[in-house]
Amino acid sequence: MSVSLKLRIAGLAGLLMSPLAQADFSIPGFELVHTVPVDTALGTDDLRQPGPVWSELFDGAKSHIDIGQFYAADHPGSVMDGVIERLEAAGKRGVKIRFLLEEKGIKLSEASTLERLRAIPNLTFRVLPYARVSGGIIHAKYLVVDGKQAFVGSQNFDWRSLEHIHETGLLITNSTVVSQVQAIFEQDWKAQQALTDNQPVPLPATSNEPPRTGNYLVASPQRYNPPGVGDSQLELPRLLSEAKHEVRVQLLDYAPLSYGPDKTRPYYAVIDNAVRAAAARGVSIKLMVSNWNTDTLELPYLKSLAVLPNVQIKIVTLPEAKQGFISYARVIHSKTMEIDGQVAWIGTSNWLGGYLDNSRNLEVVMRSEAMAKRVGALHEQLWDGPYAKALGVTAEYAAPHPGTL
Repeated sequence: MSVSLKLRIAGLAGLLMSPLAQADFSIPGFELVHTVPVDTALGTDDLRQPGPVWSELFDGAKSHIDIGQFYAADHPGSVMDGVIERLEAAGKRGVKIRFLLEEKGIKLSEASTLERLRAIPNLTFRVLPYARVSGGIIHAKYLVVDGKQAFVGSQNFDWRSLEHIHETGLLITNSTVVSQVQAIFEQDWKAQQALTDNQPVPLPATSNEPPRTGNYLVASPQRYNPPGVGDSQLELPRLLSEAKHEVRVQLLDYAPLSYGPDKTRPYYAVIDNAVRAAAARGVSIKLMVSNWNTDTLELPYLKSLAVLPNVQIKIVTLPEAKQGFISYARVIHSKTMEIDGQVAWIGTSNWLGGYLDNSRNLEVVMRSEAMAKRVGALHEQLWDGPYAKALGVTAEYAAPHPGTL
């Protein structure tokens, strides 16, 4: 165990033993929520998992629940099965529910899950082809309850995300950020209605530059952000430019390419340039990606980054579940960053082109030493654990096999 990890654990133990300690780790307005994949040696006893958090949110809803998701997939007997039961109960007691799904997520969804959602009393279900809005997709994963609480994170509305994937999110009670997440939903809900009516998608009102202090929301694509919500494509490189000592990043996928199956995937250097510039200034970069990031197009870029001074890259491979192979599971999917023990970033976007430039994604920036150190310790648990291996710049890697639809 590294010295820094011991210090972080000692600090967390002190927090947990204090009179104000709770079973969850939080700062005012934000609680860190984490999916620990079953059948692994990982553990985060001070963090709640999303299944109970979502169930609690739905049980406490008084008037309305708004949900924006990439896709939806349930499995009998799963944690998600119970979560949807709580959503059904909310609808039955009169809570108005709006569920917005990305059109391209239909094929990733379980037909039976979509049918079940559509059947919930007081639930209005809409599908938005975000490609017709900005050329991207709804990749954000979020929900808002009664305009007072929100959840933003890497967890899709997917049973695997609640049990078999390493995920990180935030339960948000900060009134400013909750209202901004609500405004994001309203903007996209109106966009869906406009497209249905063959009308132009409304643009939100412009606003002054949002604050860059404290804790705040940024999102993409910028031209469809409500007033007061910053541009994540500008904010991520800006934060990296401020780094002085160390940056820890955990992602599913990293490459200076745009996503998609096309082998002529466009070059996208916005994030990669900022990472390389930080390393050139002497900042230690510790980048951790999933074993799905080893395809023949993306791997050479990872290797070219790994040879630079001050850059370390590790690839994480989670063990297969005891029940056997599960398609599109057993992977790290968290999208987090910690800078200098002072800044934490929890988001929904992979670090590829197509996400921060033209897809709907949400990211929360917290200038909080306590949150930054906890996110850093979460990264370090994987980094120093049995599943993370240093990228070999001359090594060959098998093509990833996430699963089949």
